[in-house]
Amino acid sequence: MKRVKLGDLEVSAIGLGCMGMSQSYGEADPAESERTLHRALDAGVTFLDTANAYGAGRNEELLGRVLPARRNEFVLATKFGIVRHADGTRGVDGRPEQVAARCEESLRRLNTDVIDLYYLHRLDPNVPIEETVGAMSELVLAGKVRYLGLSEISAATLRRAHAVHPITAVQSEYSLWTRDPERHVLPACHELGVGFVPFSPLGRAMLTGALVDGDGLPDNDLRANMPRFKGENFSANFALVQRLIKFAADKGCTAAQVSLAWLLAQSDAIAPIPGTKRVSYLDEDIVAAEIELNATELAEVRELFAPQNIAGDRYPPALMKSIDRD
Repeated sequence: MKRVKLGDLEVSAIGLGCMGMSQSYGEADPAESERTLHRALDAGVTFLDTANAYGAGRNEELLGRVLPARRNEFVLATKFGIVRHADGTRGVDGRPEQVAARCEESLRRLNTDVIDLYYLHRLDPNVPIEETVGAMSELVLAGKVRYLGLSEISAATLRRAHAVHPITAVQSEYSLWTRDPERHVLPACHELGVGFVPFSPLGRAMLTGALVDGDGLPDNDLRANMPRFKGENFSANFALVQRLIKFAADKGCTAAQVSLAWLLAQSDAIAPIPGTKRVSYLDEDIVAAEIELNATELAEVRELFAPQNIAGDRYPPALMKSIDRD
C-alpha cells in the first residue's frame, strides 16, 4: 500500500481503527478481530489506532496480546484523557500529573516499550493545553513516546499546542458527511505541517450502504443515540447514500471505496482509519488506496454531501458541547 507522511511520521495511506473490536458496535468477536489485525499487517496496513478508553483498556490489551511478535511492522497510535466516572458519565482529565501514569498503563497493556503516536483524546477545558502538551513532551524526552497528537481540537488549540512541542497529527471525525475540519483545522494543519487522521471516515458505516434501518440499532450500539441515525434524519441521509452507491457502481467500486478515495484526495498528509473487526470489510477498504477520482468526480461527490444536505448533528447535544471547535 502507498504511504503518506504525517509530519515526519510515515504510515500507510489507510490505517485501521480498532475501537469496534472492543466496544460500541455490538458484540466483540475476539477470533475475527485477531484475524483482521493480522490480515491488516499482511496487506500493508501499517497504522493501527486504539485508545486507553476503548473497552476500558481491553482494546489496548487485544493489540498487546495479538501482535507482540509483529511490533516492528506497524505504527502504533493510542490516546489518553477520556475517563469514565463511577456513575457511568464521561469526563476528560488532561492534568499534567496524570499524563505519565496513563502512558505507563498503556505501555503495559500494549506490551511494548514505546508508543509511536500518543494523542490527547479530548481537550480538558479546565487545563491549559500548554500544560498537558508540556507533560506529553516529557514522554518524548524519556523515550516512551515518539510523536504527539491531538484529537478533536480547534485550530486555535492546535496552534497553542504546536508552539510548546511539534504536533505530528490531529485526529478528528472527517468524512463526506462530516466536513467540520475543512473550515479551520485542515488549513491550520497544512500551515503547520501537521498530518490529519480522519476517524469514522465511512460515517460509522452509513456511507457504506450496509446500514438500512437506524431505528433498529441495538441499545449497545452507540449510533442508536446519534441524531443522524434516527427517524426522518436517517431516511434523508440514506437517500444520499443510495445515490453514492449508484455513483460507485458506475465506477466499478463500492460506496465505501469512493468515500475513502475522496478523503485521500483532500490532502497528501491524510491517513483515514476506517474501523472494522471483520476481514471482509478490511479487504474492501484497502482497495480505496488505489482508486483515483478525477476533478469532476470529486466535485460531484462533494456536492452530493454538501453540509446543508445532511440531516442531524453528529452527536447528542451534551457530547456536541464537549468538542473543542472553532
